[in-house]
Amino acid sequence: MDRRSFLLGTSTLALSQLLFGCGGNKQTQLKVQLLKGSIPGQVVNQFHKGLQQQVQLKFAPVEQIQDLFRQLQDWQQKPKATDEQGWKRFIPFRQGQKTADVDLVTLGDYWLKAAIEQKLIQPLQEVQGNQLKQWSALDERWKKLVTRNDQGNLDTQGKVWGAPYRWGSTVIVYNRDNLQKLGWTPKDWSDLWRDGIQQRISLLNQPREVIGLVLKKLGKSYNTENLDQVPDLEKELQILNQQVKFYSSDNYLEPLIMGDTWLAVGWSSDVLPVLGRYPQLAAVIPQSGTAIWADLWVRPAGITTGTLSGQWINFCWQPNTAKQISVLTKSNSPISTNIADDDIQEPLWSLLQSDCKVFDKSEFLLPLPPSAIKQYESLFAKIKV
Repeated sequence: MDRRSFLLGTSTLALSQLLFGCGGNKQTQLKVQLLKGSIPGQVVNQFHKGLQQQVQLKFAPVEQIQDLFRQLQDWQQKPKATDEQGWKRFIPFRQGQKTADVDLVTLGDYWLKAAIEQKLIQPLQEVQGNQLKQWSALDERWKKLVTRNDQGNLDTQGKVWGAPYRWGSTVIVYNRDNLQKLGWTPKDWSDLWRDGIQQRISLLNQPREVIGLVLKKLGKSYNTENLDQVPDLEKELQILNQQVKFYSSDNYLEPLIMGDTWLAVGWSSDVLPVLGRYPQLAAVIPQSGTAIWADLWVRPAGITTGTLSGQWINFCWQPNTAKQISVLTKSNSPISTNIADDDIQEPLWSLLQSDCKVFDKSEFLLPLPPSAIKQYESLFAKIKV
């Protein structure tokens, strides 16, 4: 699954590379590749000012999480012997395998299993060494999410593979001007089946998200493994499909802004940045619960553990920093933050201060066995025909 950054605000990292400090190659460095828009530039600046020693910080924003995942793959991919020999003929100084030269990388929780299985990342040793002092401030739900075995599955006896620094959810975003004519506004997933909105909805082009919201409507889990045992699932999907104008994980906000569609299901990381600029749009977290995503710091395989990367993770988990990340990137924080009414715009308040009851009903999209994934993909393809 991929989440795009859409119409990013000016408070986020806007440079192709944010660099603090100067000096030679021997100077201590912290190199980070992060999802564009997920960390405000001023937060990096504050971290740099608080360091006691002279260091060089290199923070390179990347457009999409899937690109960050592919970068992790490229670093671990060994060239074939024949390819390597061929390259050396034309580029004599080529050193063979391309190795990681970054201390930390942003990765979404959805990609964590694959990254562990493919040995693209290594555990965060600082947790076992008690160097991440703010780890204890995390709710058990977040600790459980990143504690996994070597196959990438949840395991309370496993190792810690990531450090969550912000999270969001799948939401319903709608054009209030158009829905006002119908006399209602959406509150829950069941509203997507209402009369009067046929061919007026766009859904994410993701089997787990679309089938998951139908499962939630039916009182089931997003992580249901055997879809054949869910009564009326295919029937509900077929009815919902008649309401849908198109499926897209990228371009669902533009048609909504123009009024071509009236409702869309999207990720809060896309939706929240545009609400303040388009007053005709509003969003809601479905009352029966929704899907949750998290952005994590992970360490590439083969990188030596450095004290600076642990300091950076701890800094992101300090309450004041967590609050800045949440407010300025319009996301939620895994750390409890004291966000006041005047810290954020009114349209975002209910989305960033999510109801604990709704949060408890919501779920991460957890790894499923290959047989279950095949069921989701097959059923999704069938109902879209």
